[in-house]
Amino acid sequence: MKLLVTGGAGFIGSNFARYWIDEHPGDEIVVYDVLTYAGNRANLDDIEDSLTFVRADICDLEAAQAALSTYGIDVVVNFAAESHNSLAVLRPGLFFKTNVLGTQTMLEAARKVGVSRFHHISTCEVYGDLSLDTDEKFTEDSPYRPRTPYNASKAGSDHAVRAYGETYGLPITITNCSNNYGPFQFPEKVIPLFTTNALDDKALPLYESTQNRREWLHVRDHCRAVEAVIERGRVGETYHVGSGVEASINEIADLILSVLAKPDSLKTIVPDRPGHDRRYLLDTSKIEGELGWRPEIGFKDGLSETVEWYASNRAWWEPLRGRSPVLEGDWSRPG
Repeated sequence: MKLLVTGGAGFIGSNFARYWIDEHPGDEIVVYDVLTYAGNRANLDDIEDSLTFVRADICDLEAAQAALSTYGIDVVVNFAAESHNSLAVLRPGLFFKTNVLGTQTMLEAARKVGVSRFHHISTCEVYGDLSLDTDEKFTEDSPYRPRTPYNASKAGSDHAVRAYGETYGLPITITNCSNNYGPFQFPEKVIPLFTTNALDDKALPLYESTQNRREWLHVRDHCRAVEAVIERGRVGETYHVGSGVEASINEIADLILSVLAKPDSLKTIVPDRPGHDRRYLLDTSKIEGELGWRPEIGFKDGLSETVEWYASNRAWWEPLRGRSPVLEGDWSRPG
């Protein structure tokens, strides 16, 4: 099988490329990435000899079509997206261009070339949020109610994927996933941000709504889920990928500080992000029942291993510090 992994130099995409190379050594991987500030070619250093890299934009139809044709791609796995919710508050246009129009461009290229599967990576955030005092979960049939520019742009990309499946018969699948964590995550995201700050005794910026919760999944379990859908999932279907494990920002900070033996005094409060969602939780009974997938990595063990990875890989993350275009808590800059 020949796979083209868009956004393959990013956090989840590079972990997926690494996972697929390990598990399917006979397959061919093409990483397709424009290398924005969060795209990092160094994420692929240890597997560079086992893949083909194409530097190109998912918004470039000619380049996308050329890559699919040149390398005889069977399966597109679309990880490419702008994903920083805080940046989306400041630059919403960038998110709608990349996430909606970019996805549509890749779909069009896939339709013209004729691939056997277009798998799209989405998020739990397209459904909006849940109350903190409920046991409710999002199912694959829950209505879309995005509350932020990032969420709305991902919802738009999902609709485009389904439209290409219905209108043109493109063989598509979608996974909506909970928050991921693990190695190679850009240090703007909360777990690597807190970890790298704590390592240097810098403040950990917690939003004012410290009890807002997220569902956390190790990136390797996510890669296994995508593999299951590509290999055994029904064309045209959506599958939820989550762990069932929820943790607040305050609990995350406490766990990281505990692993690193750092003081609680490093925690500091910053103003909430506009449209900050309270809670997400996915019902994963469909992927578990149909495909037999379940998460394997426990949250506390996975988080400890992740924190230790950052502690041991300072040479990887130090050059990335300061590349994030957002100062958390500063929402005054125009989009």
